[in-house]
Amino acid sequence: MVYHRGLARLSAVNLLDVIYGLVVAGTAPWWARKKRQGWRERFGHVELLPVSQERPRVLVHAVSVGEVSALRPLVPMLLDKYDVVISVSTDTGIARARELFGSTCRVVRFPLDFSCSVERFLDAVRPHAVAMVELEVWPNFVAACARRRIPVGVINGRLSAKSFRGYRRVRPLLRQTFGRLSLVGAQDEAYRERFVAMGVPGERCRVTGSMKWDAVDLGKVSRGPGERARAIGEEMGIDRGRLLIVAGSTAEGEEQLVHQACPPGVQLLCAPRHPQRFEEAAAALPGCVRRSSGRRGEGAERFVLDTIGELSAVYELADVVVIGRTFTPLRGSDPTEPVGLGKPTVVGPSMENFESIAATLEASGGIMRTTAAELAGVLRRLVEDRDEREALAKRGVECVRREQGATRRTLDLVGELVGRRIEWGS
Repeated sequence: MVYHRGLARLSAVNLLDVIYGLVVAGTAPWWARKKRQGWRERFGHVELLPVSQERPRVLVHAVSVGEVSALRPLVPMLLDKYDVVISVSTDTGIARARELFGSTCRVVRFPLDFSCSVERFLDAVRPHAVAMVELEVWPNFVAACARRRIPVGVINGRLSAKSFRGYRRVRPLLRQTFGRLSLVGAQDEAYRERFVAMGVPGERCRVTGSMKWDAVDLGKVSRGPGERARAIGEEMGIDRGRLLIVAGSTAEGEEQLVHQACPPGVQLLCAPRHPQRFEEAAAALPGCVRRSSGRRGEGAERFVLDTIGELSAVYELADVVVIGRTFTPLRGSDPTEPVGLGKPTVVGPSMENFESIAATLEASGGIMRTTAAELAGVLRRLVEDRDEREALAKRGVECVRREQGATRRTLDLVGELVGRRIEWGS
């Protein structure tokens, strides 16, 4: 494999870097308030990875927790053929990736899209092909890969209507970047059409479905809560003889909303989306038991999951699930995991980030959609009517089962990406 270090140094600064620098300077007060780790890695300083002479290296990039979790069924398949490196942007995503894949893959921090950071990162990782999960199309990164003849593709591709409107305003600036993508596997036809409109040649863009359906283990429906879930429930003092509502990935104001909507006598556990909101969430739930405290609540009815990586297990304990970030303008969170666990699942009106998945589930009667004003009535009805809970859950599981299969199609797409590098020569 030939590396163009000289070219990289000559193009160390470009107009885009200047724009990025101005944006960073203008938003410095906001960044200063954020607790973020790995700043050295964010500028491309990652460990030099040894190259395998036997298997091509595939870099799979997932920006955060949701995208990382969607990779659960794909990564083991990739490992049968490739040397896999997982890159992630966020701190919570890094933690989740190390939990899921740290024993089998190298997990690294994805760099900021400054050209020097990107070149430094590629010098260290040296991939044969890159698969970006959903929509991580960074101009400097894609351009650097093109110079090195590294094919870049998008897997599980998603381009929401809102994102598309934003991208379309700067389409002349991004058309070349999208045009450099070797392949795109979109979740549905609407997403595919938007990728093509942004500049991806139509023959390189196909519908592969959403891997989020495949990330669900339908076998857990019949097995019930696993050992880890039971241990968490016992350690926090959750009464398994009483109903439990779990509100997952909640955003500002949603803990109070669900707390007020929760029927009397029903337990409620809230899991905030971001660690910086743990204190705020606890304040919204009077007398709550916090997971991080190590205290077992005796007779408590309110709980806060203020840890990372345990929401999947806690979903197994739920009798009803409310999906967070759906009652705010934050465009929703992924509902497939609790639905696939056989949990009656309620979402709010804001599901733009998962519009295709939400529409499929809603058309099948596999989720219940409501508003903040009507949430209390919906929860009361589900709590009081076991038959309705079970019917909603059953329809959801059946929908997930019908939609599975995207991971195998995505594996084939990654194989085509690697094949293109081999055709070009290393």
